[in-house]
Amino acid sequence: MSRPGRDDSPDRLYMLTGGRSRADSAHRFDLVTLVVAECAPSPGMQSEHAAILRMCDRPAAVVEVAAELRLPVNITKILLSDLLTAGRVSARHPRAAALPDPQILEQVLVGLRNL
Repeated sequence: MSRPGRDDSPDRLYMLTGGRSRADSAHRFDLVTLVVAECAPSPGMQSEHAAILRMCDRPAAVVEVAAELRLPVNITKILLSDLLTAGRVSARHPRAAALPDPQILEQVLVGLRNL
């Protein structure tokens, strides 16, 4: 059994994705989307899918998963899309920090100028 990501030949990548070049359009993954496994790998599962489930027992960003698998990000997104469709992973985008109220920032600026 080969380790995921060892052979990045076009033939292997084609086989991993079943010939698809894009993830399911219903699933939008970007580099910082956090992925969490919802189950353990099962016997007979594609080795890359099993590796993703093992590494995502804690939240991991798509870019981290791709780097660990040593696969191109677009290929990783297709594999993640398969797992998401099967209900084996969940995905969410990290929340951006809320920006402070512009009026408060203006007050701070005025206060700093008065120093």
